[in-house]
Amino acid sequence: MQTLFPILMVMAMLAVVGSLFVGLFFMARGGRGDPRRSNKAMRLRVMLQGAALLLFVLAILTQG
Repeated sequence: MQTLFPILMVMAMLAVVGSLFVGLFFMARGGRGDPRRSNKAMRLRVMLQGAALLLFVLAILTQG
């Protein structure tokens, strides 16, 4: 269990960084792209950040 949370947290953080770059890429394209795509990517980033934070809290609580 002690190795599970760090692995999941690293995966969640990488997913957050990946979704951040995807959202920034869509925003940087400006008017050529669909603005809904960047909005969806940023919403996904917020959800992934919440999941990463939850995993972090669970890891701290289970350290006991």
